[in-house]
Amino acid sequence: MKKTAVIIAAAFALSAPLAAFAMDHESMPMDHGSMKGMEHMEHMEHKGGVAHEEVVGGVKASFKIISMTERMKEMKMEVPAGMKETHHLMVEFTDAKSGKNLSEGEVKLKIQGPDKSEQTKDLMGMPGMTGMGAGFGADLVMDKKGKYGVMAKFKLKDGKVRQVKFWYEVK
Repeated sequence: MKKTAVIIAAAFALSAPLAAFAMDHESMPMDHGSMKGMEHMEHMEHKGGVAHEEVVGGVKASFKIISMTERMKEMKMEVPAGMKETHHLMVEFTDAKSGKNLSEGEVKLKIQGPDKSEQTKDLMGMPGMTGMGAGFGADLVMDKKGKYGVMAKFKLKDGKVRQVKFWYEVK
């Protein structure tokens, strides 16, 4: 029994940094695992700002793409060994007229890299985030320099299917 308790405790201790990195979207999407320096993070948040913003079918879609390597360096942390994903994409939907956050629905993403490689993702719903309302997000592999084609198809609570396409450049 004692041995089992030690094994469980060790597993939690070893997985805590990864769990914090993956799950801290509730309080601040950019601060994966550390609440220290929150005020510092707010003014630095999303160094590049909004990657793309567009109104489609009465819904404003705001996309932010963040380099995980840069964010981890800013937090004086290392990227977990073996992690392939290099960027985090977040999208917030708001009613174009009222500005009300639209947080219920499904979002599918397709990314085409500069080498014509493709990846698809179902974005995960995320509660309100620093600098954004509730939205959707996913980690992506954008490890090559050049332009990435980002295609998002989403169906919100109203049942209408909408899509947005834009280019994002990794330098």
